[in-house]
Amino acid sequence: MDIREVSAAAGFAGALALQAVAVAGSWGGHYWVFGCAAGAVVCGLALLRRRGWAAGAGLAVAAGAVLVTRFAHLPVEPSPAMALGLAVLVAAEVRVRPLPRAGAVVAGGFAVLLAGWLAAPGVLPAVPTLNVLGWVGAVACGLGLRLLDARGEAAAEAVRHDERLALARELHDVVAHHVTGIVLHAQAARRRSPPDLAESLAGIETASTDALTAMRRVVGVLRDTRDAPVAARFEPLTELVARFDGPSVRLRLPDGEDGWSNEVRGTVYRIVQESLTNVARHAPRARSVTVDVTQDGQAVTVDVVDDGPPGRPHRGGYGLVGMRERVEALGGALVAGPRPGHGWAVRATLPLRESR
Repeated sequence: MDIREVSAAAGFAGALALQAVAVAGSWGGHYWVFGCAAGAVVCGLALLRRRGWAAGAGLAVAAGAVLVTRFAHLPVEPSPAMALGLAVLVAAEVRVRPLPRAGAVVAGGFAVLLAGWLAAPGVLPAVPTLNVLGWVGAVACGLGLRLLDARGEAAAEAVRHDERLALARELHDVVAHHVTGIVLHAQAARRRSPPDLAESLAGIETASTDALTAMRRVVGVLRDTRDAPVAARFEPLTELVARFDGPSVRLRLPDGEDGWSNEVRGTVYRIVQESLTNVARHAPRARSVTVDVTQDGQAVTVDVVDDGPPGRPHRGGYGLVGMRERVEALGGALVAGPRPGHGWAVRATLPLRESR
């Protein structure tokens, strides 16, 4: 469990302990046992709220507890601890589930609270009132988180869309370069004697093929296919690193960069550029950065690692969303996250298929 789950478990345990003490002090005996046991089950299900069946099971346990208290002389249910677990389940369902299912869970939670109130008409109104307020808060919290998630996804999609548009703008430069070569070869062919025509025609064929390949790749990206994008021509990485205004950078490059395609070369540049920007923005106290670009014959791997202090906030950012869009369009993969102990690491793997 991560820190959030541990905190939730501690909160549930504290609520159950306080409830047991309160019931034992007011009812005496072992009247607290049933309520704490049922509440512990619902709170345990709340810790499993990501499972699709957890909310339904929690409501069933709560309804069963209400039914038991209807025919036995026991404290009213849902108890405060159980109501807390139900609130977490309701909020989780409202946040992530489809609206019809989320609405059914919300209605089921309210029905359980209402049934508990009706099953013990002599109970003080404070307990059911607090339960209803907790239910309202859960619904509001779930809706708020759902809205934030939707906005975050919309922002990420906007970044991906902008990245695809940027690739489309790069199409002009790449295709124009190849088409210009076609024109020059054609003009040269008009002035050459028949024995020299084969060389000019071969140049025209190569330039035409390159232009068509570039167009297909970019159009494929704009249509959300798995075709590779075309990257514009960028300055050498040595110049990018030399201009970096931040911690010292150790750069290691492989031999054979001339054999990379334009899209691989440009994507490597953008990954390093975005990673260094993130170091300057989020890890100003880092002392050094290592940029390691390697090639194994089948793929190019880019590793950017800094030694920034631990405990700084997550910095995946939308810039890396755009980079992941490029990398995955090339058939590669990109991962980014904190290193054990301290620092941050970005790794991208780009296959060299169809490189020229």
